[in-house]
Amino acid sequence: MTFQLDLDIAAPAAHVFDFVADFTTMPRWYVAVQRVERVTGTRGLGTRYRVYRELPGGPALNEVSITKYSEGEEVVFTSLSGPTPFTYRYLVRPSPDTTKLILEGTISAAGLTGPAALLGPLAERLFKGGMRDNLGTLKQLLETSAAPPQLSGGTT
Repeated sequence: MTFQLDLDIAAPAAHVFDFVADFTTMPRWYVAVQRVERVTGTRGLGTRYRVYRELPGGPALNEVSITKYSEGEEVVFTSLSGPTPFTYRYLVRPSPDTTKLILEGTISAAGLTGPAALLGPLAERLFKGGMRDNLGTLKQLLETSAAPPQLSGGTT
């Protein structure tokens, strides 16, 4: 399945990019991701991660690598091993009032086991709806963390 989702985020483009380009932030906003460990690299092309997910068929482990990287603009994560092979391409586009985040992805139900394996096409459709929810959480998290500090309402 190939999909594209986009959203406008009221946060600076650099903040949005830095957050999504670091796969270790995923457990904070992507419900299926339980834990992420950086295996190699610190940032950018070739950085690899171990991603522990909870899928309909049970726990799953994927190794993921950054396969394309353009600072501040684009990062591509590609699964190298594990079930449900995927590629996520995040594009960050600043505009005057917001930052547009575009997610282009491909994901397959390959590797699902048990009853979940029989639901391949349905699982893929459910994934897209779930990813919309995940991106909604990401938007809220980024907008909250990028908000200027609130001044207390005291009088002088």
